[in-house]
Amino acid sequence: FLGLHFLLLFTKMLFIFNFLFSPLPTPALICLLTCGVAIFLWLINRPRPVLPAVDLNHQSLGIEGGARKNAREKSNELLSYYFSDAKTMYEVFKRGLAVSDNGPCLGYRKPNQPYRWLSYKQVSDRAEYLGSCLLYKGYKPSPDQFVGIFAQNRPEWIISELACYTYSMVAVPLYDTLGAEAVIYIINKADIAMVICDTPQKASVLLENVEKGLTPGLKLIILMNPFEDDLKQRGEKIGVELLSFLDAENIGKENFRKPVPPEPEDLGIVCFTSGTTGDPKGAMLTHQNVVSNASAFLRCVEESFAPTPEDVSISYLPLAHMFERVVQIVVYSCGAKVGFFQGDIRLLPDDMKTLKPTLFPVVPRLLNRIYDKVQNSAKTPLKKFMLKMAISSKFNEVKRGIIRRDSLWDKLIFAKIQDSLGGKVRIMVTGAAPISSPVLEFLRAAMGCPVFEAYGQTECTAGCTFTLPGDWKTGHVGVPLACNHVKLEDVPDMNYFSVNGEGEICIKGVNVFKGYLKDPEKTAEALDKDGWLHTGDIGRWLPNGTLKITDRKKNIFKLAQGEYIAPEKIENVYSRSGPVQQIFVHGESLRSSLVAVVVPDSEVLPTFAAKLGVKGSFEELCQNQIVKEAILEDLQKVGKEGGLKSFEQVKSIYLHPDPFSIENGLLTPTLKAKRGELSKYFQTQINSLYESMQE
Repeated sequence: FLGLHFLLLFTKMLFIFNFLFSPLPTPALICLLTCGVAIFLWLINRPRPVLPAVDLNHQSLGIEGGARKNAREKSNELLSYYFSDAKTMYEVFKRGLAVSDNGPCLGYRKPNQPYRWLSYKQVSDRAEYLGSCLLYKGYKPSPDQFVGIFAQNRPEWIISELACYTYSMVAVPLYDTLGAEAVIYIINKADIAMVICDTPQKASVLLENVEKGLTPGLKLIILMNPFEDDLKQRGEKIGVELLSFLDAENIGKENFRKPVPPEPEDLGIVCFTSGTTGDPKGAMLTHQNVVSNASAFLRCVEESFAPTPEDVSISYLPLAHMFERVVQIVVYSCGAKVGFFQGDIRLLPDDMKTLKPTLFPVVPRLLNRIYDKVQNSAKTPLKKFMLKMAISSKFNEVKRGIIRRDSLWDKLIFAKIQDSLGGKVRIMVTGAAPISSPVLEFLRAAMGCPVFEAYGQTECTAGCTFTLPGDWKTGHVGVPLACNHVKLEDVPDMNYFSVNGEGEICIKGVNVFKGYLKDPEKTAEALDKDGWLHTGDIGRWLPNGTLKITDRKKNIFKLAQGEYIAPEKIENVYSRSGPVQQIFVHGESLRSSLVAVVVPDSEVLPTFAAKLGVKGSFEELCQNQIVKEAILEDLQKVGKEGGLKSFEQVKSIYLHPDPFSIENGLLTPTLKAKRGELSKYFQTQINSLYESMQE
């Protein structure tokens, strides 16, 4: 309208000017008309800002009892569902089948091949056949019946899960990398009599546990991959039946049973948290817990992102992790698609380019790699200047509510980054761990799509806060979701008080779990008598009503002089150091200072060392005293800039060439540090650091 109004006004003025004064030469007239048309086209095609749904200076509101709610919510009533016909995970899938008109649902691929798709009806039918087989084998269609799923992300995982929901059973994910002892513990704790797994190797381990008398209750294993007869015979000798996935479906098809759908309040998943110390804890989550969490996400982004059957998500985060589970519930509720990666994280870029996802759930660890790769690619001063200009220009647009990927900067700088993710990403959500401000600002500028940050934990299903559309500021985790309220509770020992807007983050809502399986003591520690979940995280309300995570109540310890230390907070600050890829901060109550194990960034370290005049292999650089001292100096500089007190600064470090990983048992499947395992693994090096300091 503005462009048309301008063109009419411009034409009228040109006509009057030409009439009152001497006629303009034809070339001048053409030039003026061309300029007018150019301005008209710019006005009608220029990107328009997306205005936020709430006042970004007042994003949350206080309610009775000192808690806060999302400012978008008019009443204090919490959201249980988004679609009236999708109140359980079973109904969610049925809705997806209907709204997609039996469209493609689950995609998979082999190397160098396109994605192949199972339709919603195919997935639904196969789930009913598998569930019917379990009933035929004598298992109950009841929330008391637990089924273990022990596999990597793939279509059969979802079919197995849906089979449980179709007949009111409970899915119990077994993490692919949990480790032998944890798998044994979970099978016994949950009284799991049947496990659906992917490989003969896993089935062999399960049989070995039965042979040793470690899991005597296991009676049935259903295998997704082909297996040899000797494995079946081995099972028969110890009373464990082995079935192929296909045979199980055929048995169910021949002995079909009508679905026995669950109620919203029924138990749906027991998600065992890997835990940084001790045995895993089984968080009991109902259908309502999960659906409400997915629904709150849809409510939060409904003005900026409404999923359709044309949307597709890439599945590579562990399906046993609730972040990925909630993402998939969102996808199915709208009839959209899920494409699975090939199982090798190194092939994820190729999977992304082939699948071209529109919804990309992600964790900071992956985003940090993208950021570092882009920063390191700008090797000359000119390239660094251009990259900085591009980020600044695009981020200034984001501040005005303009999010796009068709600007000049996109074509010159960011197109390659966007194409590496498939080129069609409409929304990114990061969670599971903190993300630094520079990385988040870069992504919001470069990706050309909204990038949201979520905060939560398994015990509140996945998320409890979410950054709002239109809020481009970093350094916080957003506001309470529509399915829960959030309050801060006093922690006197750490000098945090709610009257000052600080304290332990507590959550109450429809998404909060029912407790830990067969563990009333741990449940009482997490859930108080009023139903508030105590997260162990310390937060602060910012003036605009958003929540900032500032500290950690759990994993704190005292130094010899009596000072409290929250190592995770310190690690988050130190992670901003350029040459640092990973860091583990350690302290002891009989020591007065901190030490750390640092895994340097293999792409940054050679350049960092070269500036010091040091050359060598990566392993040699990690052993070099000059490099070590320079990294320690950089850490202390970053720590001072990040507000660390003197006693919070590490005094000595050990450089370790191999990253902490899930595979070597030093990270949990959700990529958190296993502090107890790290302390044991590096005990020799830690002792050496303290001895050399001569405390």
